[in-house]
Amino acid sequence: MASSKPPHAINRRRLLITFLKWTIAVTMVSLIYPLLRFTGFTVKPKPRHITISKKLQLGSYHADRDFILFILDDGPVAISRRCTHLGCRVIFRRELNIVECPCHQSQFSLQGVRLAGPAKDNLQIFNVSLLEDEQGKTTGYVVTI
Repeated sequence: MASSKPPHAINRRRLLITFLKWTIAVTMVSLIYPLLRFTGFTVKPKPRHITISKKLQLGSYHADRDFILFILDDGPVAISRRCTHLGCRVIFRRELNIVECPCHQSQFSLQGVRLAGPAKDNLQIFNVSLLEDEQGKTTGYVVTI
């Protein structure tokens, strides 16, 4: 019994169906992605652990690219260096004992609390863990961003 369709017609049909499926899939992804972005769907990055392997004295600080670590009476405090106003990198003004944004002069306390300026929110505070030796003496710090 001979087939009524030539063999290349079946392959052409399969190719067209596969092409149609891929076209539908790409169209759906291109429509869903903007909707997810619009609704604020984001994947949170994994936390980073930054080690400072030296002990700091009371009243001293360590400035990193992403945070400033202060050693206060209450313990170590790490605050973000990103200003909550427009995202500029804040600096520590030792003579005034404040953290200040050089762009628009928003001022923050050493605990990250907003004091003055156009910024409306406090600076983000990061978790700080102590590194200790066998005797329980502090040898460094781990800041989790």
